[in-house]
Amino acid sequence: MLRLQLGPADLCRVRFGDRLHPVGTALLAGQWLRDPTVAVLAPALAEQATAVEATGAAQAATAILRHLLPERGRLPDFVTPLDGLESLAAGLEAIRATPACRVRAEATASYAGVSATPLRRRFAAADPEVLDLFGGAVASWFDAVLAPLWPDLVSTHRQQVTLASQRLAQHGLAGLFAGLHPAIRWREPVLEVRTWWSGDVVGTGHGVILLPSPFAGLRPRVLVQPGRPILLVYPAPMPIRGDAPEGDPLGRLLGATRAAVLRRLAGEGGLTTTALSRAVGVSLSSASEHATALRAAGLVVSEREGGTVRHHVTPLGAGLLSVGPPGGLS
Repeated sequence: MLRLQLGPADLCRVRFGDRLHPVGTALLAGQWLRDPTVAVLAPALAEQATAVEATGAAQAATAILRHLLPERGRLPDFVTPLDGLESLAAGLEAIRATPACRVRAEATASYAGVSATPLRRRFAAADPEVLDLFGGAVASWFDAVLAPLWPDLVSTHRQQVTLASQRLAQHGLAGLFAGLHPAIRWREPVLEVRTWWSGDVVGTGHGVILLPSPFAGLRPRVLVQPGRPILLVYPAPMPIRGDAPEGDPLGRLLGATRAAVLRRLAGEGGLTTTALSRAVGVSLSSASEHATALRAAGLVVSEREGGTVRHHVTPLGAGLLSVGPPGGLS
């Protein structure tokens, strides 16, 4: 049991993460799908991920991530950073910027129950080449497995935050904490969390960030760093449409990320390049590249609005989205 003693400075800064962290979500999802007792909650997604992981670049990426990260339980904190929310690339850069001493301490602790290998030793030693290898594996795995589901994950996150915010407005902090998850209990001034580690921790004075995630696993996850807000990731429902067993033909046609860009533009009724990069979880340059390719194919039209460019789906693009399989990720 983790006991978080929260002072007034923390309690007046309780807030929700404004969006999902692409890197953090990918690493939680990769671990989530390895646990058969958890993956059974979304069998179609688990089956689809298994099929994707066995082919192409995703196969090598999966092998690297499964070798370097624990199969279950607490991940090294540095691989799920608070920074880098805006895109996958930004999250990976935050990991690369982690001080070597912290990488060594957290990676070594995560390897306590597994055999030492040359690659694990180099990872724990913060070898730049291995950190780059790790980052490339995360990016490949995200694009192949998680990108097709990303718009649904973003939508579900917004719904969960809206519902929890309403509960906060109606019942205060005690009501909010009580409704987050059965493993979270508020006993003023202590927030008790049944997570993967135990102890008594005093709040940092920088507040608490609450983040619902369908990939948190069976227990909430807690990240505590001096001088930073406490991050509490708690289990949330899986997007219903993400369980479609038919796969993603549009993703196979356009590529997973490009299909996600097209769907996101259709769902939002148009987005600027900056908003699109945040919604899909890619860098600004990558969002611009995907929008340009879709525009060249006649699926997207772009209009300048002052100093920004807004992208909209064309009738041809909307028609392509409408022919997906029933119950798919359209």
